[in-house]
Amino acid sequence: MNFDVELAVVLLNIVIIFVAYFSVYPKVAGLNMNKVAWLDTLASCLALVIVGYKYWGTGQTFNLLIIEVNWFWFTLLSYALLEIPVALFYFRKLFFKQR
Repeated sequence: MNFDVELAVVLLNIVIIFVAYFSVYPKVAGLNMNKVAWLDTLASCLALVIVGYKYWGTGQTFNLLIIEVNWFWFTLLSYALLEIPVALFYFRKLFFKQR
């Protein structure tokens, strides 16, 4: 089990999420849920492309707490889990700012 590989993917996801939610989304999408959804799809695809470029075809496994998964599922699931609290914060802050 190599924690450096998982840590690198998690840190990449964190950087993409924070740049997206604290820099790109407020300027480009604001509170428009459709724009945020499309931009978030692009952001998550960016993470998948970067990790896939490195690990596609290598057979590298990633530890997802109780099971071993490939790079695709680890990246996608860790991205989603890391994004949920940031997205909730983003929409709460902007919603209350508008009121």
